[in-house]
Amino acid sequence: MTQLDTRTLGNSPLVVTTIGLGCNNFGREGTQSQTQEGTTAVLDAAIESGITLLDTADIYGARPYQSETLMGVALRGKRDRVVLATKFGHDSFDTGLLPGVPRGSRQYIRAAIAGSLTRLQTDRVDLYQLHTPDPHTPIEETIAALDELVTEGKIRFFGHTQFTAAQIREADAAAAALGGNRFISSQNEYNLLARGVELDVLPTVEELGLGFLPFFPLNNGLFTGKFTRTERPEDSRIMRQRAHVVENAPWDVMEAYE
Repeated sequence: MTQLDTRTLGNSPLVVTTIGLGCNNFGREGTQSQTQEGTTAVLDAAIESGITLLDTADIYGARPYQSETLMGVALRGKRDRVVLATKFGHDSFDTGLLPGVPRGSRQYIRAAIAGSLTRLQTDRVDLYQLHTPDPHTPIEETIAALDELVTEGKIRFFGHTQFTAAQIREADAAAAALGGNRFISSQNEYNLLARGVELDVLPTVEELGLGFLPFFPLNNGLFTGKFTRTERPEDSRIMRQRAHVVENAPWDVMEAYE
């Protein structure tokens, strides 16, 4: 197995590889990992290449819960070799869980983690992340509920995704006032074509000692080296599913970076 560099996630003791695997395509139609066999093959290859951080969510797959379900099977006998991260509470996707209940509420969080643990076939999640901010629930309630899960051993740490700098500060201050565990990580889009987090999110994360997890770091695959203004592999996921990403790419900017 390859040995990759590791670091702690922010000031927390959670150690992860500097390269992680996003698991949003597990179970997604038109991908190599649509099936259980394909998902298992990808996860095995990632683990053998030295990757420990696996990042999924309850909404990932062609329909909710597919990615977690496929991963639960694929990770049998390998759970202790990985750092398992998942997410809950995205405000734009209906998973069918507790309709009308705010997704940052204690009731929703406890139901969501129970489902994720069952699908992932594990007794704990290493990093449990609020997928989008919940404007309907005081952040104090969300933090208190997540802190309970840490105490119960159902999760080890918790983080958030797609928070603004102001929301990151608010959450950190609320956790400090409560006196329990705090968010250890922030996840936002960050790549050479999406650098807005450099203005305030990254400085805030650094100041508060959080880890930062970029999503779409290769901009949907545009920066894998497979694509140019004239070269577009027809058997690639982008061309099969999201050809508009290539068609609308800012090639002048990308070529300047190159």
